[in-house]
Order: sequence, then C-alpha cells, then structure tokens
Amino acid sequence: MLKSGILNPALLSLLARVRHTNTLVIADRGFPFWPQLETVDLALVDGIPTVLQVLDALAPNFVLGRAFAAEEFRTHNAAAVPAALAARLAGVPLVFEPHAEFKKRVPLAVGLVRTADTLPYANLIIESA
Repeated sequence: MLKSGILNPALLSLLARVRHTNTLVIADRGFPFWPQLETVDLALVDGIPTVLQVLDALAPNFVLGRAFAAEEFRTHNAAAVPAALAARLAGVPLVFEPHAEFKKRVPLAVGLVRTADTLPYANLIIESA
C-alpha cells in the first residue's frame, strides 16, 4: 500500500507512461473534454484541487523541461496568480501563447488531468525533460 506521494492509481498509471519530451495537460474544470486523450478527473468541488496544487503534487516525480500556458492566463487574472505559477516553475521555461494555439498542443499530450480550478485560463501543459 502506498503511504506517501501520489495515491491516485489512475494518475500514477498515466504518469508512468510519460517519457522524454512527452506532454501532460493539467486542466481547469471547464476545459473541453478530449475523447482521444486519457483523462484522469481529480475534481472534487470548486477549487479542490487547483492546477497549481496538482503541479505541486506532480513536481517531485516529474522532470520538467518546459511548460505552456495561455497568454490569456496573464491578462485575465491578478498579477499574483501568474507570479505564483512562475515561482513554482523557477528555472523551467514557461511559454505563454494565445489560447487557440495552446489548445492545438492538447491532442499531442499523453493525457489530461482535470482539476476543479476556477481561475480563467488556468490550464497548463507540462513537458518532460
């Protein structure tokens, strides 16, 4: 029995299949469903968990190479919100791009983790190094 770290078996299984340069989407609660992507839904109630909480949980077990977020994330949230993301990704290149371009990356991901985040454009794509 697992006693620490990620305990969700579906999430562990998905993470085990991410290889060098593969990507994983961490999405907010309103992100569209992508039938071709395995989705692990962690949403419990509004705001639990958030994208940043899931990123915090994944970070010890995921070698981050790059991260992608929508440019709209910076323009639709208070400055402290993107700053919190940047702080968590210290040393990891963070690419902001228009949301329409961001969504073009989604079908290329190994899978998608749905959170209950309610922040506008809180979605993140992380790439393994």
